[in-house]
Amino acid sequence: MKKLERLHTNLLGIEMNAPVLTASGTFGFGEEFADFVDLSLLGGVMVKGTTLKPRRGNEGVRITETAGGAGMLNCIGLENPGVDIFLSETLPRIEKYGMNVIVNISGSTVEEYGVLAQKLDVPGVAALELNVSCPNVKDGGIVFGTDPAAAAAVVKEAKGHISKPVIIKLSPNVTDIVQIAKAVEVAGADAISLINTLMGMEIDIERRRPVLGNITGGLSGPCVKPVALRMVYQVSRAVNVPIIGMGGISSWQDAVQFFLAGADAIAVGTANFADPAVTMKICEGLDKYLESHGLKNIAELVDGLEE
Repeated sequence: MKKLERLHTNLLGIEMNAPVLTASGTFGFGEEFADFVDLSLLGGVMVKGTTLKPRRGNEGVRITETAGGAGMLNCIGLENPGVDIFLSETLPRIEKYGMNVIVNISGSTVEEYGVLAQKLDVPGVAALELNVSCPNVKDGGIVFGTDPAAAAAVVKEAKGHISKPVIIKLSPNVTDIVQIAKAVEVAGADAISLINTLMGMEIDIERRRPVLGNITGGLSGPCVKPVALRMVYQVSRAVNVPIIGMGGISSWQDAVQFFLAGADAIAVGTANFADPAVTMKICEGLDKYLESHGLKNIAELVDGLEE
């Protein structure tokens, strides 16, 4: 696919060929999709969640499809080689693809986010995404993501240790998403990505046991799109920082809805598993939509909902 000029975007000072990114945990480190996608044409790749120490992840079944094929439950448990291996081996290996690398990080304490941020303040890393809401680990993230003060503390800690933009990924498993969004904006977040997965579970009725080894997991896929769209709409009207919308996006039509609701960029997650080239198709569809509506740049679409 060639560069599509109508999709050119500058987000947080990062030049992007398109405001279409890939969501962390669904696209590996990018290199796994190089046969299907021109990685340089994406806005960025939010790489697999990275922690201070290596993690094996959860035991037992870690992924299951939900009824009707409209969603997926996962409890991977942040399996990753750790930040030191990422820096010494993975980052040098993926730099050749010319993509914007956004590193998703997760810590069990506020201080860990600061240590991770400092380690990742290096050439080749375009930005950080703070995972404060992952529902598939038994400690850490969910506490930060559901409390405004705790989420703000994580942002402040990370911002104090890195010169790169800091994006915070918010959890939908809260009563008032706007309250948390405002708190992290005040704390210095450069952008907000939302939503992370919803908490869910599945039961095997023959075994009378939970399907997932961790009992509960994160629900993603088309079934969560209405929730994600609503939250992007609400938050975009309450804060003044850019929003990266995600949650159930699997087509260019879905993407258009998120831009109209107020997202400055979008990220594609679960759909990558069904179609590894879906991001390229979304870019092409967006370009044709802009052309057919007489729009010269994708920015003209943002927050364009008529009420």
